[in-house]
Amino acid sequence: MGERVAGWDPRTVVREGVELHCRDWAGGPGARPVLLLHGLAGHAGEWDALAGALAPRHRVVAFDQRGHGRSTRRPADVGRAAYVADALAVADRLGLERPLLVGQSLGGHTALLAAAAHPGRFGGLVLVEAAAGRNADVPEQIGGMLRGWPLPFPDRAAAVAFFGGGPVGAAWADGWSGARTAGGRASTPRCWSTRWPGSPPATTGPTGPR
Repeated sequence: MGERVAGWDPRTVVREGVELHCRDWAGGPGARPVLLLHGLAGHAGEWDALAGALAPRHRVVAFDQRGHGRSTRRPADVGRAAYVADALAVADRLGLERPLLVGQSLGGHTALLAAAAHPGRFGGLVLVEAAAGRNADVPEQIGGMLRGWPLPFPDRAAAVAFFGGGPVGAAWADGWSGARTAGGRASTPRCWSTRWPGSPPATTGPTGPR
């Protein structure tokens, strides 16, 4: 476990060689666990404000899903089953007993699949900008959207502006143009802008664009 940052402890769960970077708000004694899943091209830090508001009444864990944030960037398996298995592994290894599962967009689809396949493992399900359904055109729509992004961003300020500014734009930018370390220094960016310049891959999931 690394140094405590802004109320959360960094933790890493490894499943089949894939590292999953987690943020853990411990909560008080008997705190109900909550597991947060971010959307496509996002990262766990997008949940910081919500997680801080829920703690200490809840133990809150958010993690960078495979291919995102500080987790393994180019895993061999990016199928939906792998995302579901990652969520189960994080819950198991961090001791989250029947957590409330919250997912946004792509994370909502993962949460829906996880809850449907393992109904006894979760205490509840919350979907944000996500719903059940299938649309064969969605992968190409999302791929086109991502290919239109001006990558790589020249700096964090440009990323914040592109993503709409304010807290939401800043949260997205922190996952793309240099996430912060415990000491407040900009770390090496770990994002599509440095790994797939100009051509991010499309998702194969049936959720709509974030």
